[in-house]
Amino acid sequence: MKLQLKQYYLFTLLFSMIFLYSCDEDDAAPAEENEEEVITDIKLIFTNKADANDKVEAKAKDPDGEGTKELEVSDAISLKAATSYTLTFEIMNNLETPGEDIGEEVKEEGAEHQIFFSFTDDAFSDPAGNGNIDNASDKINYKDTDSNGNPIGLITEWTTGSNAVSNGEFVVRLQHQPDVKTSTSTATTGDTDFNLKFVLNIQ
Repeated sequence: MKLQLKQYYLFTLLFSMIFLYSCDEDDAAPAEENEEEVITDIKLIFTNKADANDKVEAKAKDPDGEGTKELEVSDAISLKAATSYTLTFEIMNNLETPGEDIGEEVKEEGAEHQIFFSFTDDAFSDPAGNGNIDNASDKINYKDTDSNGNPIGLITEWTTGSNAVSNGEFVVRLQHQPDVKTSTSTATTGDTDFNLKFVLNIQ
């Protein structure tokens, strides 16, 4: 009888432990996912600061979103020498109806995003150099910041050099940096939402 009673208590204890463990597993919060944005259309818009009607646009398109195709650049960037421009972006997911403004989402989640740039060495007099993809501390004229005062990159300013550039390059790279973006974040921090290389001409 004592043996049976002991076995009963052991069985009850084991069952209780399994039940409590199962409850703890069920109550555990699911891991938060930081999904990359679905982007099908990107437009770079260079607006001449001296003439708002003088705009240069360059586009990239990915018609299948998360499918096998990647964003493909369709335009070169052709700017005037010794001219100041403001660069803005249109970033869309046009798989949605109506299209989803991913640029607005990037702005709202600015503390998780930053656009980095690289370009043909000294194509611009300001910022000079070759951009901040290779070295995050290199100068870019960011004109928008997140809630922590760190740059986003949806609005930047550029002044072209006086020398002509033919078949140069201009690269834009959007990094998604949830919980890791800081004042010293680099172009390899987080995940890449897009990385586009445009042909750059300055005349």
